Amino acid sequence: MAFTKLFFLAILTLLSTTSKAESSQLLTTLKQQVQDEDREPFVGVNIGTDVSNLLSANDLVSFLQVQKITHIRLYDADPDILKALAKTKIRVIISVPNNQLIAIGSSNTTAASWIGRNVVAYYPETLITGIAVGDEVLTTVPSSAPLLVPAIESLYSALVAANLHSQVKISTPSAASIILDPFPPSQAFFNQSLTDIVLPLLRFLSKTGSPLMMNLYPYYVFMQNKGVVPLDNALFKPLTPSKEMVDPNTLLHYTNVLDAMIDAAYFSMKNLNVTDVMVLVTESGWPSKADSKEPYATIDNADTYNSNLIKHVFDRSGTPLHPETTSSVYIYELFNEDLRSPPVSEANWGLFYGNSSAVYLLHVSGSGTFLANDTTNQTFCIAMDGVDAKTLQAALDWACGPGRSNCTEIQPGEVCYSPNNVKSHASYAFDSYYQKEGRAAGSCDFKGVATITTTDPSKGSCIFPGSKKASNVTRQVVNSTHVSGAADRLKLIGFSSKRPSAISWVLYVIFVVISPSLLFFTPIYDSLLR
Repeated sequence: MAFTKLFFLAILTLLSTTSKAESSQLLTTLKQQVQDEDREPFVGVNIGTDVSNLLSANDLVSFLQVQKITHIRLYDADPDILKALAKTKIRVIISVPNNQLIAIGSSNTTAASWIGRNVVAYYPETLITGIAVGDEVLTTVPSSAPLLVPAIESLYSALVAANLHSQVKISTPSAASIILDPFPPSQAFFNQSLTDIVLPLLRFLSKTGSPLMMNLYPYYVFMQNKGVVPLDNALFKPLTPSKEMVDPNTLLHYTNVLDAMIDAAYFSMKNLNVTDVMVLVTESGWPSKADSKEPYATIDNADTYNSNLIKHVFDRSGTPLHPETTSSVYIYELFNEDLRSPPVSEANWGLFYGNSSAVYLLHVSGSGTFLANDTTNQTFCIAMDGVDAKTLQAALDWACGPGRSNCTEIQPGEVCYSPNNVKSHASYAFDSYYQKEGRAAGSCDFKGVATITTTDPSKGSCIFPGSKKASNVTRQVVNSTHVSGAADRLKLIGFSSKRPSAISWVLYVIFVVISPSLLFFTPIYDSLLR
């Protein structure tokens, strides 16, 4: 945190005329505040790279900054992305891929080399805050499981040697299936066949202050327990008391599946006498599209789940077992990974397509800084780039026929006839249908050839239907999906919940109001208050 270091230096200079006791007390307070801010619950995103036409590293980071995404998790330690993240405030968890686990777990030298190459080379310019060692190793590559804890310990020793063990935490993401009998949560326990690995892991996490990383998907709980788990419960929708899940042993009421899964992890740890390790949800999400075998993978459900998940984290209400502790969550995932193998749902977990246009727009009004960035009332539906003319023509024919779009304006001689190409005509027809349907979830799809944007596609006298409805309203466009420069692209959501802290205001008053001669420090305080 380069800014923090400069800030502390400024304060040290300023306090040179004060007593050592006063200086020490204030510095302690400042350091505590920084630590407290780092502990605030956040929503991050996972970034998979099985994406055709993935943004360049620099454009990706610009996109993250525009989105105000402050925490990301990578599935490797991509050097281009780590370089591009330098001198930003974006915190990143890097990963040791499963195929490197055996080498690192077998050799301290290999582990030290990995840390030197992927952490020391970038920190502190790039804010690497965690290392995820493998991914769901215990369930997907059990043959490597015996080397999991040795790998973690070797990497930790290398961090200690580099004096980075306090700043960078190490853990390993596990699948929910390592926990058996997860409901009611009070009866949950770790698969006993894994105890020889899980117990040393938990002791390491406790000793180092690292989190238990869990990949938790209410979607799969619902799909595997249809008829038992209500869909509304999986989607964080409000429930009547009769539909709440009640743990008969603790009488705790669960209004959503994710909280129950988190508490199952806490109870499982308690059964092994570990009570001081926090749960970090390294993956959670909902697919927006699938084949007929997964009928609940829809845009509407994905939008509902992720929107409510974000609100739930920033409500800071914790879980029924631990209302004082709210787990941070990384949404799976930022982009649709269209290169992934079947089933269809595997390629459709993203919030965005690879070109950075939105798959759907999250409804997050009222969640702190999300209120100003909710764009659900400023949207248009247009044809996607790169779609062949024949496919677009078929979608256009449907929109102007069975879809009953108003296609009068794209007829010869009318104001939207030019430019006379199928993409322009399709965009107008798509938007007509989208607006007619009230911008409902799923109404801008047309078999995958349409996309939502908040850039008004109107040109000259050709006014799109979405513009007509807001012609007399001054609108602040906070989202643009098809303009040059990644820094100007889609502004949909901001994954940050920080507010000005009391110490920031106190410092401002002390140094600017009480001591006007110190006004040269004002930019630093202004930065704190933003």
